[in-house]
Amino acid sequence: MTHRIDQTFASRKAKGQAAFVAYMMAGDPDRETSQAFLNALPDAGVDIIELGIPFTDPMADGPVIEEAGIRARKSGTTLTSVLEMATEFRKTNETTPIIVMGYANPLHHMGYADFAAAAKAAGVDGAIIVDLPPEEDSELRAAFETHDLALIRLATPTTDADRLPKVVAGTKGFVYYVSMTGITGASFAQAGSVTEQVARVRAAADLPVVVGFGVKTPERAREVAKDADGVVVGTAIVKTLHEDGPDAALQLIRTLADATHG
Repeated sequence: MTHRIDQTFASRKAKGQAAFVAYMMAGDPDRETSQAFLNALPDAGVDIIELGIPFTDPMADGPVIEEAGIRARKSGTTLTSVLEMATEFRKTNETTPIIVMGYANPLHHMGYADFAAAAKAAGVDGAIIVDLPPEEDSELRAAFETHDLALIRLATPTTDADRLPKVVAGTKGFVYYVSMTGITGASFAQAGSVTEQVARVRAAADLPVVVGFGVKTPERAREVAKDADGVVVGTAIVKTLHEDGPDAALQLIRTLADATHG
């Protein structure tokens, strides 16, 4: 529900803080571990959860998240089981927004209307579909409107003044600003350019702007939070979870969340 997203940003804004958004790949390394990790995120300081849907051809993902998707698919993760994880999460948490993030093919295969209904029933608040541009998302957007789900679009450094209004039109919840060109986990753009770009996107959208792709450290999260309404970290979390386990990943999340809120 979009109101969960709106309330989250309003609550942080009232405290003079940015929201911390954490990405995790559903089903990595297995369903049980992944569910426990998902359930633990709010207590670690996560304001909004991005729940990754594994896909066979993740063109926007760097190697860390691509490999997480491979592990998730090997463990049997499907679009249906991702929604089942959200349903399980909602048994103990009614307030933290969940945004599913992935590619159009699995949603199209299920059927956009069926997916929207299933996502709503699972307690999902919206989706980021990275390979579905505004010119091609009208069917999904209509299904989302029916169920009060947020279709969140991406703006990038190459989104020019002519295209930006088209990108933000129909966007709900927030706009995700991709801080650099390339794949997830790549190097971050210069701080000055992010300041200017966030202001540009916010003016066009009149929505919160969250910044992601390349934020890896508490220092960088703190820097971005000065300008953005939210900070997204994904690759660093997925990498730590895989290499060092859930406890280490949750500790990393706490430091990132504290820096973002600070």
